[in-house]
Amino acid sequence: MRAIRFISLLLLATLLSGCGYNQIQSKDEAVKAAWSEVLNQYQRRADLVPNLVNTVKGYAQHEEEVFTKVTEARAKVGQINLSADDLSDENKMKAFQQAQGELSSALSRLMAISENYPQLKADGLFQNLQAQLEGTENRVTVARNRYIQVIQDYNTYIRSFPTNLTAMLFGYKTKANFSVENEKQISTAPTVDFNKPSQPQPQQPQPAH
Repeated sequence: MRAIRFISLLLLATLLSGCGYNQIQSKDEAVKAAWSEVLNQYQRRADLVPNLVNTVKGYAQHEEEVFTKVTEARAKVGQINLSADDLSDENKMKAFQQAQGELSSALSRLMAISENYPQLKADGLFQNLQAQLEGTENRVTVARNRYIQVIQDYNTYIRSFPTNLTAMLFGYKTKANFSVENEKQISTAPTVDFNKPSQPQPQQPQPAH
């Protein structure tokens, strides 16, 4: 009986390997790793927001609308949790993309403010935070592109015959990817209008004659 069981298990393992089961496992783990890196880099960016806002506020207190937008966008990002197990849900992915896109736009507006405040641009802390943000945005792009490639490989594989039969048997589904519209939104900086009336300066008292 033991010999029969061993042979049966061996045949089953061979069958699963031959129909792509092991490859599905490998590619699924690659997807999880790639998504984890995407989340890490987005979190890194979100963590920079409070210091950026506070630093810019020190020089541009009247830009309250921009500060509010950034803060609200960061809060919305924090409310959306998209784990690797949720990646087959396109609606959740769209919500995640939209929130990240809104934060990207808000941050672009925040950073554009520095063009109107030379002293802010010269501030050492701001320059350091700006460099960190630029580096993080690059890491986000790399992580997102890596995820796109891994997802395309995974989805193509489980849709191909006969692997699709194995995927169907074990409940593996295609996973959501970043949409073209979202990539365009993230890559396009918003238009910032600085043609607003300047703040009135306090009148200096005239010396008595």
